[in-house]
Amino acid sequence: MEQCSGVFDPEELSALANLYESAVTALPPSMQTPENCTAIAKLILERTAAGDAQLAWLTNLLITISPQG
Repeated sequence: MEQCSGVFDPEELSALANLYESAVTALPPSMQTPENCTAIAKLILERTAAGDAQLAWLTNLLITISPQG
C-alpha cells in the first residue's frame, strides 16, 4: 500500500478496515476491549507505515489465528 503524505486512498482504507475488523473478531469477546481495539489499530497503522511486507505478515498471522481461518 502506498502512502502519500500520510493519507490513504479509499481502497486502502477499506482494506485496513477489513484487516482491523478481522483482528478484533479473532479475539475472544472478553478481550475485545477498547484498549485492545486501539492497540490493534495502532499495530496495523505502524505495520502499514513500515511497508507492505510487514502488513502482509500481519495479515497472514490474523488469518492463521482467526476462527474462520
